[in-house]
Amino acid sequence: MFRTALRNVLAHKARLLMTVLAVMLGVAFVSGTLIFTDTLGNAFRNQSAKNYDDVAVAVTAYGNRNDPTEAPGVSQKTLDRIRDLDGVAEVHGRVDGFAGVADPDGKLIDGTFGSPKGTNFSPGEDGKDPAYTFIDGSGPLKADQIALDEGTAAKGAYKIGDRIRVATNGPVKEFTLSGVFTTEDGEVQAGGSLVLFETSVAQKQYLKPGYYRDVAVTAAPGADDRNLLKAVEPLLPDTAEAKTGQALADEQAKDIESGLGALKQVLLGFAGIALFVGIFLISNTFSMLVAQRTKELALMRAIGASRKQITRSVLVEAAVVGAIASAIGFVIGIGLALGLRLGMAAFGMNVPPGPLVVTTTPVIAALAVGVVITMLAAWLPGRRAAKIPPVAAMSSVHAVATTKSLVVRNSIGAFITALGAAAIVWGAGMGGDDGRIRIAAGAFLALIGIIILIPLLSRPVIALIRPLLTGPFGVSGKLAGQNAVRNPRRTGATASALAIGLTLVTGLSVLGVTVGQALDKMTTDNIKADYMVVMANGGDLDQSTLTALEKADGVSAVSPQQSVYFELRKGGKAERDGFVSASAVTPGAIEQVLNIGVVQGSLGSLAEGRIAVAEKTAEKRGWKVGTDIPVTFGDKKQDTLTVGAVYKDNEFVSPVIVSTKVVNPHEAKPFIPQIFVKMEGGRTEANEKALISALGENPAITVMDHQDIRDQFGGMINLMLNILYGLLAMALLIAVLGVVNTLAMSVFERQQEIGMLRAIGLDRRRVKRMIRLEAVVIALFGALIGIGLGAFLGWAIGETIRASIPGYQLVLPWDRIGIFLVLAGLVGVLASLWPARSAAKLNMLTAIKTE
Repeated sequence: MFRTALRNVLAHKARLLMTVLAVMLGVAFVSGTLIFTDTLGNAFRNQSAKNYDDVAVAVTAYGNRNDPTEAPGVSQKTLDRIRDLDGVAEVHGRVDGFAGVADPDGKLIDGTFGSPKGTNFSPGEDGKDPAYTFIDGSGPLKADQIALDEGTAAKGAYKIGDRIRVATNGPVKEFTLSGVFTTEDGEVQAGGSLVLFETSVAQKQYLKPGYYRDVAVTAAPGADDRNLLKAVEPLLPDTAEAKTGQALADEQAKDIESGLGALKQVLLGFAGIALFVGIFLISNTFSMLVAQRTKELALMRAIGASRKQITRSVLVEAAVVGAIASAIGFVIGIGLALGLRLGMAAFGMNVPPGPLVVTTTPVIAALAVGVVITMLAAWLPGRRAAKIPPVAAMSSVHAVATTKSLVVRNSIGAFITALGAAAIVWGAGMGGDDGRIRIAAGAFLALIGIIILIPLLSRPVIALIRPLLTGPFGVSGKLAGQNAVRNPRRTGATASALAIGLTLVTGLSVLGVTVGQALDKMTTDNIKADYMVVMANGGDLDQSTLTALEKADGVSAVSPQQSVYFELRKGGKAERDGFVSASAVTPGAIEQVLNIGVVQGSLGSLAEGRIAVAEKTAEKRGWKVGTDIPVTFGDKKQDTLTVGAVYKDNEFVSPVIVSTKVVNPHEAKPFIPQIFVKMEGGRTEANEKALISALGENPAITVMDHQDIRDQFGGMINLMLNILYGLLAMALLIAVLGVVNTLAMSVFERQQEIGMLRAIGLDRRRVKRMIRLEAVVIALFGALIGIGLGAFLGWAIGETIRASIPGYQLVLPWDRIGIFLVLAGLVGVLASLWPARSAAKLNMLTAIKTE
């Protein structure tokens, strides 16, 4: 039986080609993902270890700049005491933050995937900083000097001695380039930019003069890292933490593993979808092969082969096909991993150098996935083949599904579908994470149920499409419609593959477009300001930016959205869960730049030192106009604030609004993520230029109008959708192979029929058209099922997030749905090219004689 199985594989290698391709693509996705993430992990771990090669003890400070009772970092005095410890060779203090470099045209040199960063140059006794290797010039030793990493210097075409504009959170400043360096810093390796300042300049910009955020201690020869750690710890302030360099490297390695683990799970999830779709192709292929070999299998039964042997022979064929496909897929997976790595570099996200890592895990996974999936998909066809009675098979009477089996199948499918639909509706009504879990379970059940029911659904759904074929395409269209429902199980299995892919694509599209429009409406409804000013890197703006905007020509109103926190007190003690976030704004201007719907009181009370509270927060805490609230500010000073207004919840401000005059005395450095500006004359090119000029043409500051704000939200959603579409493309490609495979084998089965049609006058052109239209019908059938279920799932998931997105209303993206249907039809046409050509080339006399 084993030799027979091998002969059958060789005899039907052309018909098994699509199965090999489907398994091969799925295995390539799985093995490529494993190899790629292993390679990335190894490269980043090695780089992380390099960063701590010479570090015996690493210190990190977490001080609060607004709290005068806490040290903001590690002081120079503490650094000197650490340097004097026995066993210490060198000590380097670091402080860092945002630093954007302008190119010669005044535009920010974008780090693409790494953020623009600045830090201090910390030379040792030899005048060198071990973290940086200078390839030209030297480190900055004067306040007006900087050094740049090699990549940033190349992007700006800068050379030693050039004057360079650098933007931090404050005004743009000019520095002289003193040197160009290379570094093992991970963000720079990923494509980010790095600026080195003289230490006192960096401290003033990023923390406080005389203080460091990080300290690296290098051990003298023979010194023990753990003993140094014990000696360093007593010298540190309470806000600082010390670890050995090895411990920190191990910690970062775990973080890298965790981050890549999430990426691996996502990619493997989509690989799993592709393989799940491939199951239908494989099952269809073996079902058709079994049907075509009915006499052969019956003869084997007649000469003594048992049912188990017949089933086993089909599974052996599947195992051989799976093993071949796995081997090829694994090799392609290696190429895919290399391609992904090169692709990241092409998009500016550089990966640290390192070898391609191929462990036993992807090898075993590739073989196991390929063979197991193929055998699993072939089991039902093999079992069905074993049940064919020898006499019936010898008489060429194929075993057809009995009425009882169809009733049982349809009943089970209807029950599972109804159960899944009920779970989806239940989850939609529940909302939140729990609701989404129920929706996911319901979606799985509904998908399985529809797959079971899909042969039953084929007749009514295709009946809706058939009139569109008969009129324009005549006999070819009529025959195509009839052929599509001749074998509902085969049509259903082929359409299922497309339905799964389009269910996910449509669900994502419905959700993405709906959320995008809700965010767009939220922006339009809530922002009265003409412009919103933000940092290009998403960081906080300096107070000087607000001052500059207030003095700018043509500005009629300007208000920051400054983030602050209060700690609530009750009975003289801090409340449990007593931290409340607040937005500090400019009284009188906030009403002109944002649409704040007041429910009680007046926003004018902000000018009197009162606060405004969001409606839900007021209800939750039992606050109303006139309520006195004892609070503790960030600098630990206490006061009592009175509620002067209650407003409708607004996504652009925190649950509490307060005047900047109330909180700024308690803030060492205000944290301002956005500033809203209203201009005389509204949004015009001249007004935008006036704001940019007032800000000193700072390349790190972005002036956004309403359209820019909408594009920011919409762009993120579209980017996410495009990535997901790309990941689902593999599943859709396998679905296309399924259509090709079904049509090719269907043509083989119907050679005699096609010969008869040719004999009675159906020319080659109309034969081709018949096969093409049959493919289009099957593809559209799968598309309609997938789009319907996908829209249902998109609605259900949307209901779980409705409460968190104001103005959320379901939007069906008819334009995209139309594109999906057109693409499905195009898929059918492309998939039919080879089978249609084969059918048209059949010799009619030879075909008529075919049994």
